[in-house]
Amino acid sequence: MEKVFVARLDELASRMGKEVIVGAQKIAVFRLSDDRVKAIENVCPHKQGPLAEGTVSGEYVFCPLHDYKIDLNDGQVQDPDEGCVRAYETIVEDDLVYVMV
Repeated sequence: MEKVFVARLDELASRMGKEVIVGAQKIAVFRLSDDRVKAIENVCPHKQGPLAEGTVSGEYVFCPLHDYKIDLNDGQVQDPDEGCVRAYETIVEDDLVYVMV
């Protein structure tokens, strides 16, 4: 795996997503209310919409197109829906945010 810089921590608004492109991968990066950072694939598995535009609550993001929540830790979609998106390991060092790809 490779550690790739994606943003400065102060560039990420709390509880909002930001899309970053790493190679051909679209990744949604989220700064949680406690300043932890999570990253998942930025394409809803059902509606193909951008998850970075969803609303964050706790450790979940609500898809902006159909309002099911997706776990930011493992990418699992809430019941009764199913599916998942890829979750990425994130690292914050000296206010710089990296994802492992």
